[in-house]
Amino acid sequence: MPDVKTALFVLLGITAIAFVGLWLRTARREVRSGEPWKPTLFQLVIGAVTNFFDTLGIGSFAPTTSIYKLRRIVPDEKIPGTLNVGHALPVVVQAFIFVAMVRVEIPTLVAMIVAAVVGAWLGAGIVAGLPRRKIQIGMSAALLLAASFFAMANLGLFPLGGDGVGLSGPLLAIGIAVIFVLGALNTLGIGLYAPCMVLIALLGMNPRTAFPIMMGACAFLMPVASARFLQKGSYSLAPSLGLTIGGIPAVLLAGLVVKSLPLTALRWLVVAVVTYTSVAMLRSGLREREREREPGAAGSPADAGGGHAMPPGPPGTPGPAGAPAPGA
Repeated sequence: MPDVKTALFVLLGITAIAFVGLWLRTARREVRSGEPWKPTLFQLVIGAVTNFFDTLGIGSFAPTTSIYKLRRIVPDEKIPGTLNVGHALPVVVQAFIFVAMVRVEIPTLVAMIVAAVVGAWLGAGIVAGLPRRKIQIGMSAALLLAASFFAMANLGLFPLGGDGVGLSGPLLAIGIAVIFVLGALNTLGIGLYAPCMVLIALLGMNPRTAFPIMMGACAFLMPVASARFLQKGSYSLAPSLGLTIGGIPAVLLAGLVVKSLPLTALRWLVVAVVTYTSVAMLRSGLREREREREPGAAGSPADAGGGHAMPPGPPGTPGPAGAPAPGA
């Protein structure tokens, strides 16, 4: 169905252009309000390295989250939005490459992309409005799950899959339902690559077909989810630009030139770093919860759900749950 694939590419291009237009309008407002917009050299390197290995199958969300957390580049509550906004355009480039190069039946590809996009739209609306504490705890769980997937890949515990390049009937329905949930979870930073690989293999498809499905889904769902984060200002501008500007050339290099590398040792490094980051994120979330429980703190049980404003606390009283916390 070459005509359908061509239409998919056109729609993907339109989605990318609409995303860029929305991002430019939002960025102008933020720059006028004093938001830094120039990415540092280190932020560009983060974009290049994470997207290079994302194209080869490592994934970008967990490593990027770890770097942001450990170097305190982005506030915890803005990490999900920064990941989705910054990695969106590099993933669009990945989608063009893999949808063109890897064979997968078009009805399966389109159905799973649509399901993931709908899940992402609903998930982003929830995540963008969550308080800092819940995002920290949720991302801690997402990172731990990602580390588990990396370890399983190294130990050969992923299912082997089959030779199929498409789904039909009940198997297609299962694939649509699961990737809908994965699309929603992707907005929290869990990443789609590893769980999508497992899903595809369990459904009896060739593991390589996970690449166009995952890249194609992310290429649509990440701009769609990013619209929610952009509207609510729930992301950091300069780090996002670093991911995009550094990431696109790296994707082209990995997808068209390098194509494959031995990645086992790198996965073990990612397991260690991501696990450490998961623990650090959880500790930050628990500290945030303790601050919320202190008398007079905004969001504490004393004023939660009652609809009454609490009087200002004394100097040094912790601020709202969404405010950056020292050491977080």
